[in-house]
Amino acid sequence: MQLSDSRRKKVKNVLVTLPKPETEKSPYYELAKKYNVKVDFRSFIHVDAVSAKDFRKEKINLADFSSVVFTSRNAADHFFRICEEMRYDVPSEMKYFCLSENIALYLQKYIQYRKRKIFFGKQTAADLAEVLKKNASEKFLYPCSDMAAEEMLKFMQDNGYDITPAVLFRTVCSDLSDLADVFYDVIAFFSPSSIQSLYKNFPTFVQNDTRIAAFGVSTQKAIHERNLILDIPAPTPAAPSMTMAIEQYLKIANK
Repeated sequence: MQLSDSRRKKVKNVLVTLPKPETEKSPYYELAKKYNVKVDFRSFIHVDAVSAKDFRKEKINLADFSSVVFTSRNAADHFFRICEEMRYDVPSEMKYFCLSENIALYLQKYIQYRKRKIFFGKQTAADLAEVLKKNASEKFLYPCSDMAAEEMLKFMQDNGYDITPAVLFRTVCSDLSDLADVFYDVIAFFSPSSIQSLYKNFPTFVQNDTRIAAFGVSTQKAIHERNLILDIPAPTPAAPSMTMAIEQYLKIANK
């Protein structure tokens, strides 16, 4: 990783814009201990479920679809939640197309993984291009939030797939006013919505020496659109996870 001299500065603390892990086995805690840095967690967004009553207004019949496309764990959670609320039994022959392996493995929470047709990419829509071609006749449901990440949906629409977005949850910016006078050397973002929340809470935010880490194409795009400097991109071939990307940075900056 090549860092400009002006931004190659020691990191003492990191803010991860996700909820605090439920267990102490998180790789972020290992990272904190190994490099003697303070790692805090604070979700910049939270999710409100769309009720079955409101979902019915979308006039989407779940039984019409033979495949589901998941771009996040939230999408999976709310798809199976709405199915339960609508008393819809998901057929065993349903196909699942996931943006990443982590999302695919998460489906074990709801289905018998080995007995289902599950496909996944590395992190982008293009990763699924070949397998989608082989399933071009499917009718795809795209569970999403009201701030849907457009990349996957646009890719499938542009390539002529029969795909229907279904808003199953709403993304809401969290109140971050208590962070007004708190400064971090590194802030790690995981969604465009988190960037939006940053500016909703702090309209005059100036990056200065804060290093920004961003996971995923759409998140990185949102950062560039705000004219911010992206110091730590993920995933990369050498760092498929955010913790690995941050560690590569720390190896250089905290020498």
